[in-house]
Amino acid sequence: MKNAVQRFGKFLSAMVMPNIGAFIAWGFITALFIATGWLPHEGLSTLVSPMLNNLLPILVAYTGGKLIGGDRGGVMGAIAVMGVIVGAPDYPMLMGSMIMGPLAGKVIKTFDNAMEGHMPAGFEMLINNFSVGILGMILAIIGFFLIGPLMSGILVVLTAGVDVLVNHGLLPLAAIFIEPAKVLFLNNAINHGIFTPIATMQAQEAGKSIMYMLEANPGPGLGVLLAYWMFSKDKVTKDSAPGAIIIHFLGGIHEIYFPYVLMNPVIIIAPIVGNICAITFYTMTGTGLVGPASPGSIIAFLSMSTKGSGMIMTLVGVVIAAAVSFLIASPIVKMSGSKSLEEAQAKKDSMKAEAKGQTAAATGADVKAADIKKIIFACDAGMGSSAMGATKFRNRIKDLGLGIVVTNTSVDNVPSDANVVVCQTILQDRAAKSAPQARLVTLNNFLADPSLDALYEELAAVAGGSASVEAVPAEEPKKEVKAGVLVEDGIKTGLASVDKETAIRAAGQLLCDLGYVNADYIDAMVEREKLVTTYMGMGVAIPHGTSNAKETVKKSGIVVMQYPEGVDFGTEKANLIIGIAGVGDEHLEILANIAGSLEDEALLEDLKKNADVATIMKTFG
Repeated sequence: MKNAVQRFGKFLSAMVMPNIGAFIAWGFITALFIATGWLPHEGLSTLVSPMLNNLLPILVAYTGGKLIGGDRGGVMGAIAVMGVIVGAPDYPMLMGSMIMGPLAGKVIKTFDNAMEGHMPAGFEMLINNFSVGILGMILAIIGFFLIGPLMSGILVVLTAGVDVLVNHGLLPLAAIFIEPAKVLFLNNAINHGIFTPIATMQAQEAGKSIMYMLEANPGPGLGVLLAYWMFSKDKVTKDSAPGAIIIHFLGGIHEIYFPYVLMNPVIIIAPIVGNICAITFYTMTGTGLVGPASPGSIIAFLSMSTKGSGMIMTLVGVVIAAAVSFLIASPIVKMSGSKSLEEAQAKKDSMKAEAKGQTAAATGADVKAADIKKIIFACDAGMGSSAMGATKFRNRIKDLGLGIVVTNTSVDNVPSDANVVVCQTILQDRAAKSAPQARLVTLNNFLADPSLDALYEELAAVAGGSASVEAVPAEEPKKEVKAGVLVEDGIKTGLASVDKETAIRAAGQLLCDLGYVNADYIDAMVEREKLVTTYMGMGVAIPHGTSNAKETVKKSGIVVMQYPEGVDFGTEKANLIIGIAGVGDEHLEILANIAGSLEDEALLEDLKKNADVATIMKTFG
């Protein structure tokens, strides 16, 4: 049931979010040019009603139809919603558009499926055009006589319910449902699917609405993040909070604070009470916004405030919400143990995957092992972890003699002939979109993972070998690495443990000091780690810059940093941090050499904790 609600909420959000710019444009025109606006203008104010009553519903209906029925579904949705708009002229038909758009897309998709293979030659264009026109007309008529009046009645009931809550001082209690629902990723569905249509109707009549403020207020989440920044006992969590505050408060991405709530579920009390206090204040002062604040940034929140003292009242409500949330969250954070943000982030990713009906091990197309001809290892940039993983797995299956191509690429550029895509769990959505024809194998690291072992066993069974005994690949001659790629000055052993970012910056600084890169590459390495971890498994991490940082590389090179006690990369510790910089595609040769060197597990254990500079130089050089 929860999954169905989450998927429904995500679909509502997918209809509205691409059109938020239009909502904001309407909000600005309203705030600026109506008679009580900041810059009253009689002519420009006439844009308000047509945009609200026609443009916005048509855009939403077009998007909803396109999501289901493609371009034809979008056109059908736009036609169909006109019946609803004209059939209910007294109310903005945003909710009606959320019904008619998907319905129209479904109708035309069903028609197209029925006609597939039965289309008379030479009549394709005639049938395609007339089908949209006739079916769109029928839906517009249904919208005029049925859906429009029905939605008008529903809006009357909902508005009356909101009025009862406001008049009896009960509206603040809505926060009891809003804040937990946000953490379950229903925030956009609540805001754009329920509150925005009601608020838009109220704003048309009164020039503002408090309903725009219920979910979008950044104050409650800000209080939680401030508490973790000030009082968290976990260093990674504490250090991550300032960045999360900027993203949440200025960027308006509320999802950034959800993992912090999931770490200590009881902390949900803080944003609930904070939002209750803010809504109470807004209700008492009659504060409202003239349009939707999306994303929920303080910038968007204030920009949609009413003229005069409206901006001040809006800001005070945000401060109240943040202060109350902070005061309640702080003792909870203090009393809690040093829970891991990475675990909470993984829980969040799992919840989002579950909401889409996905699993964490293998998804995508059903491709049998006997049909596998090409395996693609994919990472965010296609340069680091995927290249190393592909090399290791290619060596692993070499003696099976199946002739399978194993290579790597970025997750957004998987070739169409790929049968299997191997990627980290966090990238599975992008991989599925990039390669819908391929089977997805998702994992936590590229060097050692049960999902890779299972894939190997399937391939070994096809080859006729024993799946329980892994074939040892023949020693492959190492590719010659150019002189100077690794030098003794680029090897540091016996280092004391530090946090992840410090270790990555140290590797980047050493690359810079040795003349491989310029200083900008260091920040690119940190940025790359924020996108997807460069931890490979088995105690090895290979931090490197983003693909956009290629121009900062002067020459190819690596540095090796040995941390016997390990550096925390989330749930695992890295003892060997190998910083990499490659000109063009030379990083692939470097990674292949490194991967080959790590085949010997006994040697790897020595490299991680005991090996001296000479041993490391001999191994990788």
